[in-house]
Amino acid sequence: MEQILFKHNRPDRVITCDEYRAEGGFTPLRTALAGMSPEEVQQATIDSGLRGRGGAGFPTGLKWQFVLKDTPRPKYICCNADESEPGTFKDHVLMERNPHLLIEGCVIACYAIGAKVAYIYIRGEFYHVQQILEAEIAKAYEAGFLGKNILGSGFDCDVFVHRGAGAYEAGEETALIESLEGKRAQPRIKPPFPAVAGLYQCPTAVNNVETLCNVPLIVLNGPEWFTAIGPEKNGGPKLFCVSGHVKQPGVFEASMHTTLRELIYDHAGGMLDDRPLKAVIPGGSSVPLLLPDRGSRCQRNHDNAQRRGGDPWGGYWLVGLD
Repeated sequence: MEQILFKHNRPDRVITCDEYRAEGGFTPLRTALAGMSPEEVQQATIDSGLRGRGGAGFPTGLKWQFVLKDTPRPKYICCNADESEPGTFKDHVLMERNPHLLIEGCVIACYAIGAKVAYIYIRGEFYHVQQILEAEIAKAYEAGFLGKNILGSGFDCDVFVHRGAGAYEAGEETALIESLEGKRAQPRIKPPFPAVAGLYQCPTAVNNVETLCNVPLIVLNGPEWFTAIGPEKNGGPKLFCVSGHVKQPGVFEASMHTTLRELIYDHAGGMLDDRPLKAVIPGGSSVPLLLPDRGSRCQRNHDNAQRRGGDPWGGYWLVGLD
């Protein structure tokens, strides 16, 4: 598959603001501010079928539509970059190698919901990522992609980085909001949901790093292009983290058509020392071990979920082991 999210990544360093612009970066932001209303950006995101890349898979555009509109209170975008789940490091790579894709996604998301401020909440151990983000955000301000009257559009937007204190619970969106407010990272009782009363009790949309990085791609190429990548209701590129006893551990970009067997043997080079596969943890630390003979059962569960009209998100992580 052609690299999309990783298209501008450098293998050993961060891409600069000038390099990102030279390769077409911030063109989607110009397109959105000059030729699309906030409602049109929301609708394009809905039509694309983009689902949250943080694990829950909730439709991103629909989440934006839920944000309370008729209110004098400010609105916020919170980027969930906590990434504290063991074995996950996809957001880390995006921020470390191509921070301007995330910055652009944050600004477009703010425009879509009527917010003027976005917070990028990163996990406490990501000190070097904080330095990268803040340095590149400063360059985006200098180039006119952040701050007052962005690109002469009359739209104002600021982006700030907030580093957490290492709380695993901050990966949950309301716990993240509590931590961002300077409190202990404990989940709130819902309702009210963040779209109504989130950060500082104001309407808030919380989106994952990878989710926001897909937004400029949708604005640039259109929702039909996005849906054509991958299966129905799960379109677009996806980043997969593979670690453990494989020959080439890393982050791999593929569509949601990709099977777990393909990830292990085609992308990650197969098992270390060509040993037989014994078990896989297909998600976070709370999921059960997946044994090699469970592939067919996972496929049946996925098919049944689709027939019932349910959310098949995650099904493609667990097939192809027969």
